[in-house]
Amino acid sequence: MRIRTLPAATALAVLFSSAALAVTSAAPALADSSAVLPITSTGDVVVDGVHHRVFISDPAGGKVVVTDYSGTVVGTVDSLPGVRGLELSADSNTLYAAVQKADAIVAIDTATATEAHRYPTGDGTGPEYPALTGGRLWFGYGASGDGNIGSLDLSGADPVVTLKQDTTRTWYSAPVLGSSAGAPGTLVAGAPGQSPAELAVYDVSSGAANRTAYVFDPGDSSNLTDLAVTPDGKDVVTASGAPYKHEVFKLADLSEDGSYPTNPYPNAVDIAPDGAVAAGTFSWYDPDVHVFVPGGSTPVREYDFPNTGTSSGSDTLAASGLAWAPDASRLFAVSYNDSDVYSLRVLTDPAKADTTLTATVPATAPRAKSLSVTGTLTSSAALPAGTTVSVTRTDAESPAGRTLGTATVGADGSYTFADTPQARGKVTYTVTYAGDAHHAGATATGTVNVSPSTAALSLNNGGKVYAYDSAVKFTAHLGTTYKNRKVDLYADPYGGDKPEKLVKSGTVDSSGNLSVTLTLTRDTKLTAKFAGDTRYTPATATSTVGTRVRVSSALSGFYTSKKAWNQTYRYFRKSKDPVYDTTMTAYKGRKYRAEVELYSQGAWRATHSEYLALGSGGKDTLELTGTPPTNVRFRIRSSYVDTKSGDNVNSTTYGSWKYFLFTG
Repeated sequence: MRIRTLPAATALAVLFSSAALAVTSAAPALADSSAVLPITSTGDVVVDGVHHRVFISDPAGGKVVVTDYSGTVVGTVDSLPGVRGLELSADSNTLYAAVQKADAIVAIDTATATEAHRYPTGDGTGPEYPALTGGRLWFGYGASGDGNIGSLDLSGADPVVTLKQDTTRTWYSAPVLGSSAGAPGTLVAGAPGQSPAELAVYDVSSGAANRTAYVFDPGDSSNLTDLAVTPDGKDVVTASGAPYKHEVFKLADLSEDGSYPTNPYPNAVDIAPDGAVAAGTFSWYDPDVHVFVPGGSTPVREYDFPNTGTSSGSDTLAASGLAWAPDASRLFAVSYNDSDVYSLRVLTDPAKADTTLTATVPATAPRAKSLSVTGTLTSSAALPAGTTVSVTRTDAESPAGRTLGTATVGADGSYTFADTPQARGKVTYTVTYAGDAHHAGATATGTVNVSPSTAALSLNNGGKVYAYDSAVKFTAHLGTTYKNRKVDLYADPYGGDKPEKLVKSGTVDSSGNLSVTLTLTRDTKLTAKFAGDTRYTPATATSTVGTRVRVSSALSGFYTSKKAWNQTYRYFRKSKDPVYDTTMTAYKGRKYRAEVELYSQGAWRATHSEYLALGSGGKDTLELTGTPPTNVRFRIRSSYVDTKSGDNVNSTTYGSWKYFLFTG
């Protein structure tokens, strides 16, 4: 007998403070994909669109991790103690990393993911935040009470480092820097983690940092974490712990220029080349990433990370943990759970609002008569006036499709297109919305049967679920046709080892019926096929039915059983480990779900659920070990859950509950 153990401390854990059982499960990931990162912290994220690489700094680990666009690690640059801010050159050939504890700016070759040069910035400078503009690499540096801005000029034969570029002594510690190709020669700086916040703008076109704008406590903000300059060079968007929005300030004078409403607590921002704003928040119980079109007040997309840890809150976005791919096709987000496990989440086409397109045509229509294709185009973001959809017709005369023209979408999202089909038979209209920079494309189809007439064919029992080994009669019904009255019936049991096969073929009876009786051991798809004739089109009907498994279970090791609470309870000594046997219809790789529940506060409450592999012949034995609580009502059952039990061959089948409790 094969015995596995399930500790009672796990299966029967009781929170005596609330008399309830606590079970934590991971919710499905909402992001398009994710991959665990080999880091213990994060400082910055930069995307190289030329080499399709993502660079993530790990200050605690003293390294920069390099991944591809799927999150697979393809390289690591070590010996970078305290590395934080990253900046990519305009040609994507070089990544500049500010290495605080090495007092250096390190140039990384993006093609090889190796260190190419190291530029010392001076003892004790501790550079943290780099930004390229005005022909130089600028960096925020300095310990508490000695923050300032420096520059690295690489234009000559020898690199030149210039410190104390901010002669106004604005900064208590190393400031966060930002720049944009849309504002050449302009540098934006902010005080990180400070309450209230400070912002400043500098003209650095001459090689010196001349402050042109400054504001203390901009927008009543505090605890600045991140900032990004818009591609047009007009504004800077900030992410501060408060207020609960991503604020926008004009570079000209740092006056307020709007905001992007988010939620507690803003901690990251990045802006795509087309102006789409990715606003990130440190939010356990709310969405973590909010994507806005430029100037928008409502997100076109929001992402709420799943919980991969053990706390009640979900994974959270790392500070400064957002970065767009240069073509805005992807947004990369670094998150972490309560166990400090970091993940790179890849969000596809996040700046494009979802669109829904429908197409409706008559089910049948006479040949050479006008018909209408109608439908709606809707989106989570308003569509521009004059939006059009294109219409293509595919039929026997144009099997590759023929473009008919466009239809303009009205203010209510509706459209109408008129056409006169000439070919007989199946005619398909394909309506396409190409999308734009802020809306995803969509396609919808509608099919009309244009002479000859459509044959009516049906098959009963669809959606029904039967017991294992049931004999079920399936009947196909064929409506009016011209000469052909023959129908073929096929059965396709679930599972790759049993292919579809013809189970009955013949002429329907005077009522139009053809039947076959099958003994079901698996979920089965039945298909009825009519080949058609000179007046009626071919027809196919399907009926998918479910088949449950056989499942039985038994508890052993109890010293007595009694009728109580309208059930039969098995009583176990606290010192006796219950043995629970399960027998289930066998299938390769099949698992069963063992569930344990506790009765508390007038209701049964889940305490443990686990999928366990069945042994030879579909059997398994589970021993509940440990020291359980006494005089507490428990129940256990075994179930087959479609797909989750390792296959989709049968329909979900719940075994009967077995009730038990422990005494002293």
